[in-house]
Amino acid sequence: MLEQKKPIDATIPARPAPRETLQDYVYLQVKDLIMNGEIEPGRTITIQSLAAAFSVSHMPVREALHRLTAERALAVVGGRSVGIPALSLERLEDLRRVRSEVEGLAAAWAAERIDAATLDRLEELHHALDDAVADGDVKRYLRANRELHFGVYDAAGSPTLRALIEPLWLQISPYFNHLRGSGNYAKSNTCHRALIDALRARNPEEARRAVQADIAAASEILKSMIGK
Repeated sequence: MLEQKKPIDATIPARPAPRETLQDYVYLQVKDLIMNGEIEPGRTITIQSLAAAFSVSHMPVREALHRLTAERALAVVGGRSVGIPALSLERLEDLRRVRSEVEGLAAAWAAERIDAATLDRLEELHHALDDAVADGDVKRYLRANRELHFGVYDAAGSPTLRALIEPLWLQISPYFNHLRGSGNYAKSNTCHRALIDALRARNPEEARRAVQADIAAASEILKSMIGK
């Protein structure tokens, strides 16, 4: 397994919450942090730090973290803190297989219905990812990577399929941080290029293969890290 490092308290940017639906607000904010790679494996977040960041009491934070723990996005580290769960080879392979099927299907469906405006946005994101690689900006890369993938999955036009994909990303996306320095970010963007070209050509099978190649390449690197 990839072992958790010694827990440290996270510094969370201040984002005061609206008074209504505090639990939902905190839940969505923490979920975004996880999916954008801003909570790295080995980093511990306390209930107190989140409550202070969102200007709320401990109760909505506890409720939001309970939901995310149930979704296997977080794990309890101590009585008042959580972190990203450790990743085993078995769990990694399970995630790879399921992601390959459902994300590949979403890409195939997107090829049949994607519009010009979405394709233009994907091109912008592809260039932004290249720039992030060149600048060594991991956080910017991870945010743009998420936006590109979910731009494709939204284009599939299936809220049901998207609802299957998001929990998978909650479980795996923090580990994309470990791919820095491996050369995977550049290789992944080569897959993105193939994906965009397939979408523009309205080729469902090529779009499916491009996404599956992207997933497989990242999984192989993570697999080698877990095995050490």
